[in-house]
Amino acid sequence: MRTTTARRGAPVTTVLTWQVRPGREQRFEEWTHGITRCARQFPGNEGVSWLTPEDGHRYHAVLRWSDQHRLAAWLESDERAHWHRRIEDIATEVSSERQSTTGMESWFSLPGTAVQAPPRWKMVLTTFLGAYPLTLLIQWLVTPHTTGWPLPLRAAVFPLVLLPLLTYLVMPRLSRLLRQWLYPHDDD
Repeated sequence: MRTTTARRGAPVTTVLTWQVRPGREQRFEEWTHGITRCARQFPGNEGVSWLTPEDGHRYHAVLRWSDQHRLAAWLESDERAHWHRRIEDIATEVSSERQSTTGMESWFSLPGTAVQAPPRWKMVLTTFLGAYPLTLLIQWLVTPHTTGWPLPLRAAVFPLVLLPLLTYLVMPRLSRLLRQWLYPHDDD
């Protein structure tokens, strides 16, 4: 088993998609329990969740890892390869649907495309450009009216106002406005 001695980066989540052959679902689900136990023993693993289809034969594994390097070590490991050989006649990983995220990408996704997220420093700067004016506005308009409230309630107001505004209003518009800078190789 490969190991890494230090945490090298931010947590990452990856979604793996499996196409299961009809009639082999039970064997595949048994296999998921075994590979999940194996993955949990691997350094950096922070959990695996399986999403089973209501109809159809596509299963999704949501893997959470402490950093990209440890995830890569798992994906390239002999242990994982061994488990994959066990189901060659049962299911196939749909590698074209593999997705990895660090968390901020949902604010920077381009609907209907498979464009990779911008570099983190661009996401941070863009998020700051969206969050700073809202923070000022909330501090100016809302905070004066909550000074008598208990601290936990006052603290809850800020994210309850800021996060929905950022997610549904500001960041989609800001990422569209800065699209050429965020995605310089996008030809659309």
